[in-house]
Amino acid sequence: MDHGVRDPARLGQTRLPDGRRLAWAEWGPQDGWAVLLCPGAATTRWLGFGGSLVEDAGIRLVSVDRPGLGASDAYPGRTLASWTADIQHFIRSRELGDPAVVGFSQGAPFALALAAAGAVSAAAIVSGSDELAGPRFTDAPHPHVRAMVDAVASDPDSAAVSFADFGSADALWDLIMATSCEIDRTVYADPVLRSAFRHAMGEAFAQGTDGYARDTVLAMGRWPFDPARITVPVDLWYGRHDTSPSHSPDHGASLSRLIPTARRHVLPDAAGSLLWTHTDAVLRSLLAHRDAR
Repeated sequence: MDHGVRDPARLGQTRLPDGRRLAWAEWGPQDGWAVLLCPGAATTRWLGFGGSLVEDAGIRLVSVDRPGLGASDAYPGRTLASWTADIQHFIRSRELGDPAVVGFSQGAPFALALAAAGAVSAAAIVSGSDELAGPRFTDAPHPHVRAMVDAVASDPDSAAVSFADFGSADALWDLIMATSCEIDRTVYADPVLRSAFRHAMGEAFAQGTDGYARDTVLAMGRWPFDPARITVPVDLWYGRHDTSPSHSPDHGASLSRLIPTARRHVLPDAAGSLLWTHTDAVLRSLLAHRDAR
């Protein structure tokens, strides 16, 4: 099955005002409507989605490496606010206009931070990590995830050291396989997708483990923005069979009640890999928001 994974059409780096560089990859027409991609945990710009769909829809898909991952320069102590400032400059510098954003898995809080700041016109959260440190999930997360959340709340610097010690492409791949359902394992076994996924994971640790560790601290901590203040359209996409302990324990049900502009979709035949198995639905929702403006 073709899951829409292609090598990037274009690769590059953009200089930020403080001299750091953000690395990016693109697919689709250069003059198309920009859709930013916030990739999942321990992956980079190399792993895209959409295949020929983005070309046919006139979408310029732009994936950006977060600082310290892939080819983006490190930024010790970065926050979701600093990430938002980086991307706002990136949008202006690359003349991306009024883009939308897709946040996959651990990329969700980074995408929602952009939505909360009004940096994007719409957001699609796909198999997204929820605010696991929030009071909504005091008893819900998997014990291993609960331990990570508690560690970040108690001492984020020590938690980052622990995450860095664990982090590697092989360890994260094994964890994904161990916590995925059969639907997802079948998708990730596809040779093309697996090759791109492993390539992206290898890139993610090219500078060491600090970038992954900082990402995880931010993902497991409290969000510095109020979801209730998001005003742009947000689609929350979850697969009914998703078994990842680091995604949303209630498949976005409580999050959809917090975000006044949210629409929640729980697909009965999908799992955590729906970014590649139900791409058309995700893209069509974003295009509908663009056309409604």
